[in-house]
Amino acid sequence: MTPMTPMIPDPIALQHIRRVLVIKLRHHGDVLLASPVFSALARALPEAQVDALVYEDTREMLSLHPAIHRVLGVGRNWKRLGLGARLREEWRLLETLRAGRYELIVHLTEHWRGAWLCRLLQPRWSVGPAMSQRGKRWKKSFSHRYDHPRNALRHVVEANLDALRRIGIQPGPAERSLSLVAGEAATQRIADWLSQEGLADRDFIHVHPASRWFFKCWSAAGMAALIARLQAGGWPVVMTAAPDPAELALVEAIQAALRQQGAKPSHTLAGQLSLKELAALTARARLFVGVDSAPMHMAAAMGTPVVALFGPSGDRQWGPWGVPMRVVSSTRHPCRPCGIDGCGGGKVSDCLISLGVDQVWQAVAELLAETRR
Repeated sequence: MTPMTPMIPDPIALQHIRRVLVIKLRHHGDVLLASPVFSALARALPEAQVDALVYEDTREMLSLHPAIHRVLGVGRNWKRLGLGARLREEWRLLETLRAGRYELIVHLTEHWRGAWLCRLLQPRWSVGPAMSQRGKRWKKSFSHRYDHPRNALRHVVEANLDALRRIGIQPGPAERSLSLVAGEAATQRIADWLSQEGLADRDFIHVHPASRWFFKCWSAAGMAALIARLQAGGWPVVMTAAPDPAELALVEAIQAALRQQGAKPSHTLAGQLSLKELAALTARARLFVGVDSAPMHMAAAMGTPVVALFGPSGDRQWGPWGVPMRVVSSTRHPCRPCGIDGCGGGKVSDCLISLGVDQVWQAVAELLAETRR
């Protein structure tokens, strides 16, 4: 395979830009990891209006971001609508985007929708990832293309910012931080709940044991043993999970294992929080413990120290960004990070389930000591 020719900065006339659209059609964590792009644009284009286009269910990752004018959504369920209804939704979105009169579109994924929108909206400048296998149609959709290698040693945050570097915007240290705003309503609800539970700010550990992809999860027994140690050390634990039956079942399995060990079940808000409320909760925690998941990135965005358990996914590419952290991973499985959904595609990752409680506890204890109350 011929190496891709490195793309060099090709600055655009920033002084002419008043409206920008950034497209990030991926999952919750991916969208949050794109938040520094908006901060960098706000610094480089202080007079510009910057909009975001994301999947509807990921809006809360960017809503209230101080650099974003509005967040527009694509419904994942549009595919399940009848043809007429889907066309109406698509047309309504297209008309809204046309009214935006964007001079610059920044496309941050390989999704074809971004390329087609650049063709339909015809901004003066557009930047998207270089995808050599896509051919001329993809290439001609953008005025600028940036290198988009799958580099397991380069963090996704930096890869996103490469789109701006391509057009002459060099992000400074301040713009590299993640940005997530919980909002007043979510913050107040969490404050009220913590008060009812007798929990003080920074005096509890937030544990989120699940991911929508269970091949990224540790065992219920291991997590229960860790929580029991935390509780024995005087640290209350609050567990959370999405309102997904499989995630809720994992939380209940952990609670059952705690009872079997003679420990009391942890506090839990599993299945009870919006994304904004989850952000407000993790912002008040002393430490976050979990697996490679959107809540892990949310904790980092809220400035909470993170202990993250990694298996088949790459921690250098997807690890906690910008906060004190520890990554716990296997040293006995040279095949990781393989990116496979469990060993042999079997949905169970040996490199994860083999992690010992002592190994995880050591990381937690070190980070607690490093970031004393």
